[in-house]
Amino acid sequence: MTPKPAKYCKESRTIKASMVLPPDTNNYGTMFGGKVMYHIDDIAAIAATRHARTSVVTASTDSVDFLHPIRIGHSVCLEAFVTWTNRTSVEVFVKVVAEEMMSGERTVCATSFVTFVSININGEKQMVPGVIPETELEKFLFEGAPERAKKRLEKREISKDLAARFGTRSF
Repeated sequence: MTPKPAKYCKESRTIKASMVLPPDTNNYGTMFGGKVMYHIDDIAAIAATRHARTSVVTASTDSVDFLHPIRIGHSVCLEAFVTWTNRTSVEVFVKVVAEEMMSGERTVCATSFVTFVSININGEKQMVPGVIPETELEKFLFEGAPERAKKRLEKREISKDLAARFGTRSF
């Protein structure tokens, strides 16, 4: 596989906004965590595809940290960009911001890192471009990425072990 030229983080930056409506919320009037996770995976996949210019599949979602509730009538705005790559994988940082529409007050409600693997039409892994961080935040996230990747691999081995132990049988 031939390496591709590196790209700037800003080339993958993706922004998505939507209103929080009653079907998006639980009985407390706050957005379902699963709905937030759907939005995170969706926007992260777009950012990863913009960077790789190949199909991508979700390989891992680091913890989604829910920091504040998102309520009916708020808008929710997600921003994502590629922070790091490693041969065939792409790490994307996602920030979720809620806005109270009447006051304009904005709050960071969740953050997450999502990792994708670049694949071709046959499902074979594809090389991805490297990343060139420019801003202080991009450099901070880029520098911490190898340690996050190491932890993901360790966690993946534990998950494989659990899968092997439990298999398909019922508890």
